[in-house]
Amino acid sequence: MFSQRYEYGSTIVTSNLPFEEWTTVLGSERLTGALLDRLTHHVHILSMNGESYRLAQSTARRRPPAKTAPADAAAGQQMDRDTGEILPS
Repeated sequence: MFSQRYEYGSTIVTSNLPFEEWTTVLGSERLTGALLDRLTHHVHILSMNGESYRLAQSTARRRPPAKTAPADAAAGQQMDRDTGEILPS
């Protein structure tokens, strides 16, 4: 597919692996070299580092919802988030 699109159209490739590790996925140094040669000929490489949006969303979904104070609790009282117990002031 890449060799057919080479110099005929734009192609976007995303990976979390550095180029040096592509051989482990593709299995052949010659194939990896040829592919990288074509991909990097007319290229704009965007290297993005930072927090993973998907990981943050996944973690947020797994967290139990925060417990809220009972309706009859007086305003300003503090509550234990784990047990729901109203704490002495």
